[in-house]
Amino acid sequence: MNSTTKHHPVATTRDFIGTTMFLFFAFAGTQVANVGAKESTDNDTTTTVSTRFSPIILLCISLCFCSSFMVYVWVFFRISGGLFNPAVTLALPLAGPISKFRAVCLFLSQIVAGIAASSLLVLFFSTPFKVQMTLNSTTFIQRGLLIEALLTAELVLISLMLAKERHRATFLAPVGIGLTLFIAPLVGILYTRGPLLSARSFSPWVVTSQFGKEHWIYWVEPLIDIFIALAFYKFIKVSGYELVNPDQDADNWNSPTKTLKGDADAVERSLVTV
Repeated sequence: MNSTTKHHPVATTRDFIGTTMFLFFAFAGTQVANVGAKESTDNDTTTTVSTRFSPIILLCISLCFCSSFMVYVWVFFRISGGLFNPAVTLALPLAGPISKFRAVCLFLSQIVAGIAASSLLVLFFSTPFKVQMTLNSTTFIQRGLLIEALLTAELVLISLMLAKERHRATFLAPVGIGLTLFIAPLVGILYTRGPLLSARSFSPWVVTSQFGKEHWIYWVEPLIDIFIALAFYKFIKVSGYELVNPDQDADNWNSPTKTLKGDADAVERSLVTV
């Protein structure tokens, strides 16, 4: 039962299922939110200046991605790691937790899962397909590339610090990572649609057979953000952050620097009781 040969397909298939379900519900929520958006001449497909900017739609889309991601990462966290993100998947072998072969398997499963999610959306719903990725008409390519790289680097760094680094709050990592998919789209949707996921941006293009002229930035930016996130992560690790606050995960009674404080608190409580 405990064989690497079995572990790779198990992790890959579960990551495929998780990514498909996450993107399907995120796409479905986005499509419902965009039902009232007017058609535009610059291929904008979500809340933008040209389509009828609405903070309510913006919040709805961000919440759909955040909630769907959080739920399914929590479900699959102990099986495949609940990565669901090609950028994070490619960063992890460089940080150490998974092998390069496992990363390639998960990467491919996530790309296929994105296509499956978009296909299911077209199959199940009659509303116009409005989840494609394009830059805002006011955002030039260099700026869009920079915005996407910074936002995705944030997601990769948070994933490394909350999931790769083991601590007492590791079981809550899906919450912190999921909230990143709420905060970042609030910033990026207006300019780049804020995908933060190559699988999310690629799959609608495949389903609609409409590749925008700037689609290449959604593949280049993961390489940039991986470099940014890993550089900062390595800097934190080299600086020995664990020693700055060594008792953060310790019990009061087992921590050498908190024992005296714990004893004093116990004495104080006993005096109050008396």
